[in-house]
Amino acid sequence: MNEKTPSGNTFLNPENILRKVGVTTGYRVADLGCGAGYFVLQAARMVGDEGLVYGVDVLQGALSSVESKAKLYNLSNIQTVWADLEVYGGARSIKDQSIDIVLLIQLLFQVRNRQNVFKEISRIIKSDGLLAVIEWKKNKLGFGPKETDCLAKEEVVSMAKTFTFKFKEEIKAGPYHYGLIFERA
Repeated sequence: MNEKTPSGNTFLNPENILRKVGVTTGYRVADLGCGAGYFVLQAARMVGDEGLVYGVDVLQGALSSVESKAKLYNLSNIQTVWADLEVYGGARSIKDQSIDIVLLIQLLFQVRNRQNVFKEISRIIKSDGLLAVIEWKKNKLGFGPKETDCLAKEEVVSMAKTFTFKFKEEIKAGPYHYGLIFERA
């Protein structure tokens, strides 16, 4: 379950990234902007039947795909949530302070109202929860978003800090991405 570059080389490994973030049995994880569900499916395996993974996206087709794959792999601990994350309270079916780990995988470069995304994260994450941000590096080899759309690590750290998240560590996310982990301050 790895995403592939146009040439076919793997560039994101959900299992490795989720291990580095600390996903474990019994956790509640929310993947905001889950897309096709690469991270949702792997997280569901890792949290087991005692845990729960929310796959959140604005595209109904993406959520249908996640639901189909969950059935195919017999994963009953996944809940899909249709939500516009740029609207505060958009993921209202996720209870306040109920999530152990929030994942933002290749999402921030796509949204305009990042403040509301961070407000929503602040609403759903537990007081001791973790936020993992995986974003595109600025100098990639001709694929991915335009370089002008990519966010520098410092921009992400500054945004997170504004919403009471403390930078914890940087993780290796692959040759084309950086990974940042924050804890609720």
